[in-house]
Amino acid sequence: MPAQKALKALSVPGVKPPSVSCTDPNCPWHGSLRVRGVLLEGTVEKLKTKTTVVVRHDYLYYDSKFKRYEWRRTKKHAHVPPCVDVKPGDKVLIGETRPLSKTVKFVVLGKLER
Repeated sequence: MPAQKALKALSVPGVKPPSVSCTDPNCPWHGSLRVRGVLLEGTVEKLKTKTTVVVRHDYLYYDSKFKRYEWRRTKKHAHVPPCVDVKPGDKVLIGETRPLSKTVKFVVLGKLER
């Protein structure tokens, strides 16, 4: 029986560490993947594969010509470790990491609790 890997101490506000362990090397909690850069909130739109999701990030943009704010959105592809269980419609927190593939440069840290 393999030994259970130690849980990294990521201090992410609003996200609890997963209770399930995994052996994914690209897991920010149990693997060796480092999270650096920005943290974004978003909504899971669809599961592309079992390890990748599309996250929609809504943000406010200031238009200086018309002197007002407008809502804009962008879609980010993010890696999902097996220890984090997400489905479409969930609010998640994603963190920037090194490029994992051509389009995947973020990893899901966990679901946001309401």
